[in-house]
Amino acid sequence: MRTHRIRIDPVLVQAAIAAALSFAHLHDLAAAAGQDGWKAWAYPISVDLLLVAAWRRLRSGTAKAAGWCWFVVALVASLGANVATAGLLDLGDIPAWLRILVAGWPAVAFLGGTLLAHDTTPGRDEVQVPDRDDVPARPVAPTAPELPAADPQPAAPAAAAPVPPALVALARKVADDHRTRTGTDIDTSTLRTRLGVPLPLAEAITAQLA
Repeated sequence: MRTHRIRIDPVLVQAAIAAALSFAHLHDLAAAAGQDGWKAWAYPISVDLLLVAAWRRLRSGTAKAAGWCWFVVALVASLGANVATAGLLDLGDIPAWLRILVAGWPAVAFLGGTLLAHDTTPGRDEVQVPDRDDVPARPVAPTAPELPAADPQPAAPAAAAPVPPALVALARKVADDHRTRTGTDIDTSTLRTRLGVPLPLAEAITAQLA
């Protein structure tokens, strides 16, 4: 029966040790700057996640400028914490400017993470334009023969609008009054104005009065 030996990769061990030390330094600096409790543990996680997101953007080959920008920002934050906890600063008396930087880091990390997650526009050097010789010719589809246009059918005459008898009687009275006053038959426009009806209905009434 074969036994499988577990091989330990020294590179991974070294990376794990370095990550743990950097994590501890970021936690200590955040705690010294007034970010106590769970907030002090969230700072190193935020810095490491921004580093990973920027590194993935650099590996993807798109928007390298944004990837390098946020990678440098996260790297400076990590290195700054390592140097600050090496005895150069008194962690019991953190200067005000460093407290401001630590307090403003969440907004910076949120902005960088959002841009890295949604900015997928390829860079100019990544756009490849195919050569004209490499583009296959598009087949020309046969066009259908044009048929002679059919003669338009004559439109059927519109049916006359039905006119209520009461309206015809009223129109006849208006026409008789107009003939009495003017001595001429009433025209369609005048009848339409006197009755206040649409023009097609006035024409139908005039036809019945004739």
